[in-house]
Amino acid sequence: MIKAFRNFMSRRTISAKARNHIMNTFSSYELFQKIRSETESARQAANRPHEVLYFHKVDDPYSHLTIQCLEQLKSSYEITLKFILVGEENLDAVHEPSLYNIYCLQDVKRIAPFYNIDFQANEYPAKELVDMANSILTAVQPEAEDLIEIATKISSALWQGDAAALDALSSSYFATKAEVKENLIQGNKIRDEKGYYFGSAFYYEKELYWGVDRLPHLEERLTDLGAKKLHENQNICSLELNAPKDLKSDQKLNLYYYPSLNSPYTFLSTKRVKQMREDYPVNLITKPVLPMLMRMMTIPGFKAKYIISDAAREGRKHNYEMKSIYSPIGKPARKSYSLFPIIDEAGKGFEYIEALLKASFQDGINIGDESFLQNVVTDLGLDWQVIKKDLNTKRWKKILNDNVEDMYAGNCWGVPSFKITDQDGSNPFYVWGQDRMWLLKEEIFKRIGG
Repeated sequence: MIKAFRNFMSRRTISAKARNHIMNTFSSYELFQKIRSETESARQAANRPHEVLYFHKVDDPYSHLTIQCLEQLKSSYEITLKFILVGEENLDAVHEPSLYNIYCLQDVKRIAPFYNIDFQANEYPAKELVDMANSILTAVQPEAEDLIEIATKISSALWQGDAAALDALSSSYFATKAEVKENLIQGNKIRDEKGYYFGSAFYYEKELYWGVDRLPHLEERLTDLGAKKLHENQNICSLELNAPKDLKSDQKLNLYYYPSLNSPYTFLSTKRVKQMREDYPVNLITKPVLPMLMRMMTIPGFKAKYIISDAAREGRKHNYEMKSIYSPIGKPARKSYSLFPIIDEAGKGFEYIEALLKASFQDGINIGDESFLQNVVTDLGLDWQVIKKDLNTKRWKKILNDNVEDMYAGNCWGVPSFKITDQDGSNPFYVWGQDRMWLLKEEIFKRIGG
């Protein structure tokens, strides 16, 4: 039963009807509002404070960023912040561990300067330093006023490889290996019970917020509930960007876009990719890949729930809301992909993928329906009688396989991923996720206008 739910989006374990029902439930704005209303009513009835849980993993680069914001979060909102130390990620949720570790470190090094946070580590901390950091934090009393201050010092010392600083702290705070092990087990248990799987995350009243990227959603919710202190009027941990809204130049860069037809985050990105093509000097090259579930990967139910609900929340933020979902996993995706090569050769590759994603995540349409595909092709100004000759052919398979290999070359395995190169294809800069589209602009601006 557990295995079946873990693979709930796979055509092998659940019917399309049931899969679509689950996805629409997770993304429902009405249910989202209902849960928020009910949890707030229950909190008030129980006279509970606004309690925010924070899951911290000492050797997680993202946790180093997030912990820099905790003191300001506490001082800006009338909340009780509960610090929970966690250990290893839930491995069911990590699909490419080696790529994951490389990418996380690289990503944090790139984005930290835009938060005015110092992070220059080129490698993960040594195990003995990680053990020392966990020992110190296990020994600090959870209710200690200076817990966040100590944890912040530990994080800086750990990522700088400052064994002397950690050793000095351990003279005041020390826990045995058994105590540390039990503390991490309990922390992971709480994290897992809340439906999450990594560190650097917040939990508040049945909703999860990952790191500095999702902290604004938590702040908005707390503000709506009247928990923001009156003297505070700006979000904490805000990005300080250099790239302008639009950039004009005779010089162009290549922007490679790796979308998947079953990805809610890819759906969210299309509107902004289209806008970037209009606002920035780029040649947009669309390189679709198979969905992870069709690449023989599994997505645990708890992760799928978070992804879909979080993507729905992000969609509302970017005014591109998911509405009626019809997952294209399996035959609909294969059928649609079969037409991509010939449509891309006609110069409409991005527009085709955009139309398919809108159909799947807004209009609730089965994109494998031939009459739908005919209408899309016609709307793109192409001749259906010419295009349909490639329907259900196999040419697309090698193209998508090559695209995946190219994506993996940049330590990216999920979608949407992006790559910027100079016009001749050199100097590649890979980015994973719709969260990092601002970073694409920063890189383009640095190369052309900075």
